[in-house]
Amino acid sequence: MIKVLLADDQRLVRAGFRSILEDEDDITVVAEAGDGDEAVAACRETHPDVALLDIRMPGTDGLQAAGRITADPRLESVKVVILTTFDLDDYIYGALRAGTTGFLVKDTEPEELIHAVRVAHRGDALISPSVTRRLIAEFAGRVQAPDPGPRLRALTDREREVMRLVAAGLTNDEIAARLVLSPATAKTHVSRIMTKLDVRDRSQLVVLAYESGMVSPRWLTR
Repeated sequence: MIKVLLADDQRLVRAGFRSILEDEDDITVVAEAGDGDEAVAACRETHPDVALLDIRMPGTDGLQAAGRITADPRLESVKVVILTTFDLDDYIYGALRAGTTGFLVKDTEPEELIHAVRVAHRGDALISPSVTRRLIAEFAGRVQAPDPGPRLRALTDREREVMRLVAAGLTNDEIAARLVLSPATAKTHVSRIMTKLDVRDRSQLVVLAYESGMVSPRWLTR
């Protein structure tokens, strides 16, 4: 079972999400929270697999809560997904840098919510990859790219190739098909890259790919 925490200050929203998720045989909602402080406390108590956090909550908001969750070594296995709207792009980039798995638009279709929880749980790909890539590319392009450092230079040519495909939003299966590898080999490459670069998950790997200059969107170089 995939254990989910729901954090939103609107009870009706939480009730709706709970109803959708618990209709699935492999998902259960283990806790609810009305603000960020409650969300962090509930995470520490229940250790969910996925925490869905509304970005706008009274007091401690979703971003602050996400930062506390991802920084807590006791919650290393928790995948954080931010619930947001498209007018909060600046916040989303900060959330990705903080180590969240990705984000989901609040008015998403029920099947997309279910899929997002499953994808976040397995850590295979970013949520809404095309939009996430756009946001990462836009805001990474506003900062000066740091020196890649010895860890990034230590990647093999194949690992660099895999990292670029991860940054393009491809899943492990898609990377395997593109490079004519087995899915298990693709997954091993991604895991090894994350270990070498000391990143929490794929979202931080994508951000690093853009910030280091390994991936440079065409519209930023025109």
